[in-house]
Amino acid sequence: MHSKTLIEIVKNRREMLQVTQEMLAELSGVGLRTLKQFESGKGNPTLETLNKLADALGLELTFKIKELL
Repeated sequence: MHSKTLIEIVKNRREMLQVTQEMLAELSGVGLRTLKQFESGKGNPTLETLNKLADALGLELTFKIKELL
């Protein structure tokens, strides 16, 4: 999945739930600046940050690793 798609998923879910960036930052324990940078495509969040955001939004973060031969 491309990072732009991930950004869109988080932002769309947040907006669907009518949660502001400030509210999501507080609910997730992620800094507001970090969240704003992520949603604007300027940030590079850690897996821990992505997991916190997903949890707060009721999303599940999963990874798929495929072997390239």
